[in-house]
Amino acid sequence: MAPHPLINEPAPEFSLPDANRHMFKFPPEEQGVRVKKPIALFFYPEAGTFGCTREACQFRDALVEKEIFKRTDVQVIGISSDSVPKQKRFVESQNLTYPVLSDENHVAYRAFHVGKGLMGFGDARITFVIDSEGIIRDSLSANVNFNAHVKFVTKALEKLESRPSVRSPSETSNADVAAARSESSDDSSLSQAIDELSRVANVVGA
Repeated sequence: MAPHPLINEPAPEFSLPDANRHMFKFPPEEQGVRVKKPIALFFYPEAGTFGCTREACQFRDALVEKEIFKRTDVQVIGISSDSVPKQKRFVESQNLTYPVLSDENHVAYRAFHVGKGLMGFGDARITFVIDSEGIIRDSLSANVNFNAHVKFVTKALEKLESRPSVRSPSETSNADVAAARSESSDDSSLSQAIDELSRVANVVGA
């Protein structure tokens, strides 16, 4: 299967109501600043069905049981085309602790290129892992195997955690300037020390 077209691309932006009718802006922000943490965004076909309930509860449990979820502080977000009232019943009945969004008009579905499920029935079940810089790094489309999605996110987070940090051009430039200044300062100090020793030697020789 070909990789998803959004892999290594910035995650699309959208706003959708959560289970409490509050508008949720994606990517998440705090005080107008994008949250710098990885995101596990999973689309599921229908709230309350057996597979979707199992999947949603596995994500809920992973947030408190899996070390990689806690260590990376990953933000889990669920989306389906169910109405807000249905999402609210789903969240409350399963004690879900993360945002669950209602996308009745398929706004996020279209933005993320999420199509239909098996044989064109219902919406697809697909999960995206987005890094702390807002770049989509991996995805899993598994309509029947709902148990695979938390395992997939676990492995994807481990990959992200093992990747070396990449400095932006501005950060690299600033760091290089600081290093150059430090080297320059060290060279200047060494030169001053040599001059001082020469003066002492001349005085002693006199």
